[in-house]
Amino acid sequence: MLTFYTNPLSRGRTVRWMLEELGRPYDTVVLEFGAAMKAPTYLAVNPMGKVPALVHGTEIVTEAAAICTYLADAFPEAALMPDRRGAFYRWMFFGAGPLEQAVINGSMGWEPAPEMAGRVGYGSMADVLATLSNHLAHNRYFCGEEFSAADVYVGSQIGWGLGFETLPATPELVAYWNRIKDRPALLRANALDDALARKEAGNEASG
Repeated sequence: MLTFYTNPLSRGRTVRWMLEELGRPYDTVVLEFGAAMKAPTYLAVNPMGKVPALVHGTEIVTEAAAICTYLADAFPEAALMPDRRGAFYRWMFFGAGPLEQAVINGSMGWEPAPEMAGRVGYGSMADVLATLSNHLAHNRYFCGEEFSAADVYVGSQIGWGLGFETLPATPELVAYWNRIKDRPALLRANALDDALARKEAGNEASG
């Protein structure tokens, strides 16, 4: 059995999408931010005290990129681990490294000075955007013609970035997002998490 620890306002939404793409049953444990994530019972699952996390039998996996990769490998019948493994690992690590770092730093108002770019893993946001846009201009998905877990993970970041305007709406990013945003698994995942978010909001209001 798969047990998924999440909060509907977290990176757990990416993992929810991945789980829905698998089409396998899973249990969901929703944790509120704060004390619930720092409780000893959950710290035994993830000592970082954050979500998402996944328990599959005796395996515990944290970090959204790692969870998506693990599930793609553990359930090959879902066809989310592409034949082009090199491309897959390249873009998963690009999403977890340069892309996320550039977006988070930019959202906090920090951009490395040109003379410091060599000391920053992503160089600059311009470098990250050029890399993404150039690749997606010539590839339907991140690993070519195959939709994969890389599209779930990096695609989620692009969708969030466009939605919250932490990434500019380049023609390539917009076209790519339009190719994947209506996947049935993503629509199901969003519906589930949106319902949970409304429930949490209602509980807070009544409390």
